Amino acid sequence: MPNRRSFITNIAGLAAVSYLPGAFAQSVAPESTLARIKRTKVLRIGGVRGQAPYYNKDLVSGEWVGFMVDFARSLAASLNVKLEVQETTWGNSVLDLQTRKIDVFFGMNPTPVRREAVGFSEPLFNNAFTVVAKKGFTPKTWAELNNPNVKIGVDIGSSHDQMISRVCPNATIVRLEKADDATLALQTGRVDVQVLVWLLALNVLKKSPGLGTMIVPMPLEATSTNIAVPKEDDKAWLETINKWIEQERAAGKIKTTVLQNLQKLSGVRPEDVPPQIPL
Repeated sequence: MPNRRSFITNIAGLAAVSYLPGAFAQSVAPESTLARIKRTKVLRIGGVRGQAPYYNKDLVSGEWVGFMVDFARSLAASLNVKLEVQETTWGNSVLDLQTRKIDVFFGMNPTPVRREAVGFSEPLFNNAFTVVAKKGFTPKTWAELNNPNVKIGVDIGSSHDQMISRVCPNATIVRLEKADDATLALQTGRVDVQVLVWLLALNVLKKSPGLGTMIVPMPLEATSTNIAVPKEDDKAWLETINKWIEQERAAGKIKTTVLQNLQKLSGVRPEDVPPQIPL
């Protein structure tokens, strides 16, 4: 029967092992994102239903489409793994990355608050800000909009809201819950313009051509569209994604993928994109 001295010795030994470096410590270290992808041969991304041309899920076939999905397919192919799309929302995507429900989310703007929660790639592309202006109103610069007599509609808390608050602090900014609400405000004459990134502006005008005119005020204001990943000490996954972005950009595939999906899903032709819009 073990005595008190041997019991204490055994406990002390176990405590010592728990602090040992090397093989034992490595065995309990969390698996990195890239290691999990290579082990399972599956890349899990978040998809947002009804957000064409970014994302959309066909109600009949269940197939996911959109340029963010096409980007993900290209990344999966480069890794020789299967692509799996987990449905999420723009608001829930950060939590899904933190809880490792997904490995990557395409199309997130790296705000300071988000950088505290998740990791970010280099920019996938730049998304220029535009305005959809009511008929007869044709401001050419942001300075022309920076006037208390100009009513500007935005979706509250969005990148649109952040940009216009910085650039046009003297304007009358009407903050609404969703971008669709700001579009309705423009349609009903409650605001003079709606701020949208160019992709969304073209999409809105394709659906409602009589709404107004898309204008790219100068100087150009833009936000980057990046890829978000789980925050981890191991940077291998982030480095892999950045290398893939570099290769896609060098091959001209970023612009091609965006424009093809715009035409296929929204009916927006490449010639509809203003020449001053960078991609």
